[in-house]
Order: sequence, then C-alpha cells, then structure tokens
Amino acid sequence: MSMPQPNGTGRASLVGAGPGDPELLTVKALRRIESADVLLYDKLVDPRILDLAPAHARRIDVGKRCGRHEMSQAAINRLIISHAQAGAHVVRLKGGDPMVFGRAGEELEALAAAGVVAEVVPGITVACAAAASMAMPLTQRGYSRSLHLITGHGADEVLPAHDWNALAACDGTIAIYMGSRTLGQVTQRLLAAGLDPSTPAIAIENATLATERLLPGTVADIAGRVAAVTGPTLVLVGRVVALRRRDAVESAMTEVRSRAA
Repeated sequence: MSMPQPNGTGRASLVGAGPGDPELLTVKALRRIESADVLLYDKLVDPRILDLAPAHARRIDVGKRCGRHEMSQAAINRLIISHAQAGAHVVRLKGGDPMVFGRAGEELEALAAAGVVAEVVPGITVACAAAASMAMPLTQRGYSRSLHLITGHGADEVLPAHDWNALAACDGTIAIYMGSRTLGQVTQRLLAAGLDPSTPAIAIENATLATERLLPGTVADIAGRVAAVTGPTLVLVGRVVALRRRDAVESAMTEVRSRAA
C-alpha cells in the first residue's frame, strides 16, 4: 500500500475520468487512481470511480458546477501543491479529458512554478462518448469534415466571444460544452451568422449514464427543449446529427441479450 512520504518525492497526476461510465476509464487512469494517496475530484466524477481509490486515500471534493463554485481554482492549485510537497501522490480527477475545458493548463503552470512533478492522463471527452452512445459520427464525408468544441460558459457566466461567422459557415459539427444556461444566446448568434435554422441539433443529458436522456431538435428550437434540463448537458449541432442510429443500436443489443439468455 502506497502512503505519503514527507521527503519531497510527491507528484501530481491530472487524470481524465471520462464522461461518467466507469467502464470508459483508460487503463492508465485506473492505475493512477488505484495508487492515489490524495484524490481531488470534480462534481461530475461518478462515485463508482471514486470507489476505485485505495481505502487510505484522502478524498477531497473540489467540484465546481455552473453557478455554484465551491472552491476557487487558486485554492485547488494550492491543495495539489501542498499535498504533493508533503510526499503524496495526488490525483486530480476531472470529468472528461483534463485538457478539454478542464483547466489543466492552469494547474500545470502552478505545479511547474512550485517544482512539483506532474503528468496528464487523458480521458474520453463527452462529445466523443455521446456520439458513440448514439452511433453517430462526429465527422463524415459529405456531411462534416470538421469538429469544433466550444464552451458556452465564460467568466461570470458571460457568453464567450467565438467567431460565430466562421462556425456558421464551416458546415461542420459543433459541440457545445457547458452551454445549458447560455444556449439561447449561442443559437441566436449562430442563426444571425447565417446557419440554416433547420440544421439538426441534439442535447444529451448525463451522457453514458443510466439516466442519459436525448433531446433532439434543430438549431432553431433546441434551446427551448433544454430549458428545463438540470443535469450536465452537451449539445451537438450539425448535419451529422441526422445520421444517429441510437434506435437501431438499442434494437440490436436487445436482440443479442435475448439470444444470450
């Protein structure tokens, strides 16, 4: 059993926990969690993933959710550094991928300035996981040759300044992260920039979990469909949304399970 050693040999691992389903953890992520002395985790990390840590590991909830910040980024940075400098293996566990809207860059800068050895373990980001769940390509010849990951959540909950004209003209797939509160503004900007109002869109709440819910629509009406959603939600916009095969996949899996029984 690994225990913290107060000899300056501590380290930090910024680990992607994936979109929620524990089976979507990478092998490397699992190994880091299993060797953790201190686990600093986000709100979106499934409790089943936290249970993979050793019994001795200290678990600290540093989660931030839209509108309900429980701990500042500066305070999180200080926690990682202090525990690592005390000799612990600190696992900073983030939903999705640490480098996709996960503030891993800020944490890496702070750790480097403090002289703490750090690594990044990538995770499956929710856009990829949600698309796989629906058997929907994010890019496909004749439909979309580009993928754009954007955030709908900026400082003080102000919509970030994206190049809306470029997004509307790219004829690609747009994945909107953390956009539930500002989705009406996002879609208005895209429509004003010339995006066809009939462009397919879909919101995925709690992607990959048993409570996953799909809300299909168009770029013109998707904001209204998402208005009452409370769980973490990703929105995908683009012609590829029309290619989703979720119903066919579910039917096939039902048949496979029936035959196995």
